[in-house]
Amino acid sequence: MANDSSDFARSMAIATSGLRAQAGRMRVISENIANADSTAQTPGGDPYRRKVPTFSSALDRTLDAQVVTLGRIKPDQSNFRVKYEPNNPVADASGNVKYPNVNSVVEMTDMRDAQRSYEANLNIISATRRMIQRTLDILKS
Repeated sequence: MANDSSDFARSMAIATSGLRAQAGRMRVISENIANADSTAQTPGGDPYRRKVPTFSSALDRTLDAQVVTLGRIKPDQSNFRVKYEPNNPVADASGNVKYPNVNSVVEMTDMRDAQRSYEANLNIISATRRMIQRTLDILKS
């Protein structure tokens, strides 16, 4: 039974780390979406730059299990979108306005992927809890 309980704890820890990482990913994606149409604060300045979440693997020594963590949030170095809007107060000398390098379709696709991963980890936690409850019920009988 001791081995089973450590397997349950390991399963829960791994799935919980996945939940945290995907929740962090969704926060970054939400920030990107919220800033998709923002402009710079000053004429000719740079607008919001898309952020890209990364993941890393870490060893949880107490459970002897590999868990996932949200790694560094890196700036996307791709080019800004540029629109000719000479009447915009933040247009540069040529009349161009820079907009964030955020593609809403890409962000929504990433969000859906993050939600599915989050739900999968949540399902693992629910299934593990049911197995623990069934084990306890069997031991009571």
